[in-house]
Amino acid sequence: MARDELVAWLRLLEAPRVGRDSARKLLAAFGSPHAVIAASEAARRHVVGSGAAASLAQVPGLEALVDGTWEWLAGDSQRHVITLGDPAYPALLLETADPPLLLYAQGRTELLHAPAIAIVGSRNPTPQGASNAKAFASTLSRAGLTVVSGLALGVDAAAHEGALLESAATIAVVGTGLDRVYPRQHRELAHRIAHQGLIVSEYPLGTPPLQHNFPLRNRIIAGLSRGTLVVEAALGSGSLITARLAVEAGREVFAVPGSIHAPQARGCHALIRQGAKLVETAQDILEELGCGTPAAAGGTSGAADRLADPLLEALGHDPVTLDALVARTGWPAQDLNARLLELELEGHVARLPGQLFQRVATG
Repeated sequence: MARDELVAWLRLLEAPRVGRDSARKLLAAFGSPHAVIAASEAARRHVVGSGAAASLAQVPGLEALVDGTWEWLAGDSQRHVITLGDPAYPALLLETADPPLLLYAQGRTELLHAPAIAIVGSRNPTPQGASNAKAFASTLSRAGLTVVSGLALGVDAAAHEGALLESAATIAVVGTGLDRVYPRQHRELAHRIAHQGLIVSEYPLGTPPLQHNFPLRNRIIAGLSRGTLVVEAALGSGSLITARLAVEAGREVFAVPGSIHAPQARGCHALIRQGAKLVETAQDILEELGCGTPAAAGGTSGAADRLADPLLEALGHDPVTLDALVARTGWPAQDLNARLLELELEGHVARLPGQLFQRVATG
């Protein structure tokens, strides 16, 4: 992209009274950012009204933003600005109701054109939920699907980690400028994604983690993907927003069921009642989407499910109390505690708040 083209795009998109809808109307009316800027204020006023039309004449901080963006692009050949009409712009995203007019990207931009699945869920998942997210992501990536998520704590991070184990890699859609990492503890993960996968944002460099930006970025997560898998989600969570946006874009929605006693499962159960497809293995998703090799998908039950351990069988897959395990197994509490500690150290059991135990799939 030439510098004068970058100036025109940033002037259009960062003008204080020109939002996404007004920018889209101006582009439809005049054909390009250059033409919008070159048009008279009176001509622009006929399209978007006086306030937006006038604000394009003077955009605070524009010169510094252009300079910073230009330096950022020059600093790494893997950094890109992708606009509507650019061959690199993802076709699936163009099919949505509100595609971003400009994307900042760092990494493997070819992933924007690869078949993808979004994996989203709770920022505070159960150990089993995080394990499920990582296992689904790894298996789906192995079958050829790029995993899209939002770099958030919990399920998002587990999904990215699982995908990075395989060749199809992952896309992180973030709610800040690409010169920021949020949350901070994901700095190392973000760097790995930038080198092995792709990070994208519609927000200009320097944009901090503003709360209202994160629900908006969810439309990009859903829009880049052929389907969205919700692993764990409480009622009212942002993951349900992503699922709704996927439905509105005509994409599939999948949900992993959980315990009826777990708050993190209620959102998934609500989605299933509303028509989302209940899935237990990655193969369920691959068959529904008609892609990948079912044999490659296998299941997500993992090594722990293959162990013929009577205590693991007694645990089942829902959180359970020690007293319930005593009743199920007939073992003394002291012996149970000792064996549970061994399984916890091996990574097969997680100890939850409230003196609960839960079996964890590890493969």
